[in-house]
Amino acid sequence: MAKTEINKDELLACIIAGIENVKGEDITIMDLREIENSVTDYFVICNGNSNTQVNAISGAVQRFVSKELKDKPWHVEGSQNAEWVLMDYVGIVVHIFQKNIREYYNIEKLWGDAKITTIENKY
Repeated sequence: MAKTEINKDELLACIIAGIENVKGEDITIMDLREIENSVTDYFVICNGNSNTQVNAISGAVQRFVSKELKDKPWHVEGSQNAEWVLMDYVGIVVHIFQKNIREYYNIEKLWGDAKITTIENKY
């Protein structure tokens, strides 16, 4: 039986909830659907204050998505040093950075043509 397509709005909501659950900061959604040859539909970018928090954010996102949507990332990398964890849900790629690493790579500028939505911190 073929895997059913996960609704991207529901997936985005679960990812954001997971990030907020462990106080991830500076949450940004980048809509890449209008960009030619983009690698995915959305980037979700956030940062934590330590490698412990970066891994906690990654774990929370995986738990929320698994519980609510019965889905898991196709690929996760960067958990070992937890400076930049990338979680690939195919249509949505989550980037969880330590703040200084996020500033260094500045993905938002690299994908400057994307439609950017900033999520206000709830705490």
